[in-house]
Amino acid sequence: MIQQEKILIVVGGGAAGFFCAVNAARLNKSLKVIIVEKSSKLLSKVKVSGGGRCNVTHACFEINELVKRYPRGQNFLKKAFHWFYTKDTVQWFKDRGVTLKTEADGRMFPVTNHSETIINCLVKEANLYGVEILMNCDIVSIHKQYEQFILTTNSNKQLTANYVCVAAGGHSKAASFDWLQQLGHSIETPVPSLFTFNIPSHPITQLMGVAVNEAIVKINGSKLQQQGPVLITHWGLSGPAVLKLSAWAARDLAVCNYHFSATVNWLTDYSEHTLQLQWPQLRQQYASQRIGHKNPFALPQRLWLYLLQHCSIKEEQRWADLTSKQQNQLIKTLTAQVFDVKGKTTFKEEFVTCGGIQLNEIDANTMQSKLVDRLFFAGEIMNVDGITGGFNFQHAWTSGWIAATTIATLSSNQ
Repeated sequence: MIQQEKILIVVGGGAAGFFCAVNAARLNKSLKVIIVEKSSKLLSKVKVSGGGRCNVTHACFEINELVKRYPRGQNFLKKAFHWFYTKDTVQWFKDRGVTLKTEADGRMFPVTNHSETIINCLVKEANLYGVEILMNCDIVSIHKQYEQFILTTNSNKQLTANYVCVAAGGHSKAASFDWLQQLGHSIETPVPSLFTFNIPSHPITQLMGVAVNEAIVKINGSKLQQQGPVLITHWGLSGPAVLKLSAWAARDLAVCNYHFSATVNWLTDYSEHTLQLQWPQLRQQYASQRIGHKNPFALPQRLWLYLLQHCSIKEEQRWADLTSKQQNQLIKTLTAQVFDVKGKTTFKEEFVTCGGIQLNEIDANTMQSKLVDRLFFAGEIMNVDGITGGFNFQHAWTSGWIAATTIATLSSNQ
């Protein structure tokens, strides 16, 4: 009796989908693997991430620490990372001739500094193991008939498969998950994560391009805050500290329609109170110097002059001549400047949504649906998202690999 060929269809040609497809094809060479991608581009996020260098993962090699970088999905990932995590990602690419390097902030990139290195590696692997790729093919429904899945495309074509891995990325609208809800799955409503803060018409936006290496950004009325680089843009505030904060606050900020108040401490070494205590010493030390010419906090000069102007302090004024009112206002502005945020801007390179398939419906050890046998999930389609810095890609590699190894084992035995 001739055994019928087993087919795996992977929905989505991004990082998670590709990683699932190439590993499943490699681990079970008798398995026919097909990637179905709705657009005309493969691995589009891989291409643009990290400014076109591809932030593959993050140099965090302790699972308990690694999971703390995910606002949603920590308990789920604690199980998943035991199967495949950072060190495995580094080794996987190294085995295929791609060496990763670690930058000062922990982000890991290919030593070539080109995302094409990662794309070429994955495409080469797909070619090596005969992975078929269908482009411009959008799946609009999946249903199971006996032991087979029937997938219907937007052109009304039907594809059949024994196994399906959905790695279709995040969706900004709940309606985009309808085809999965029809299988019985529940959806955590999607909202944006990793976005910048808009402060329209604020004078600070005239400093666009100015960056502060370390600042603390806090959302007022909450305990949420982040420390790190802050970039001033023509629409407001960006940079790692803001992006990370937006991830942790994603659901809260969606509720208030992105209208909220944030406080920035431009001096991470001081609080308002400690700077008050230090001020007499600074004032005495620089007494005869013009305040616009002497910035003792290593802030960018353009920002320093803006802060002085904000406090009605003239650049030519001497430190010793500051009035009590000017002094108190400058201390307050340096350590607790308040901004009224009105809206957000998507940070395109790192665009992520929180929300997706509820995790209690997925087995973290196999990535298989608990509701539909032989249906798997990988990547951002699940209600898992990380802060900026390579963490979302690490989840993509992990979930793709776990799904692949499970499918390869099942298809070998059945």
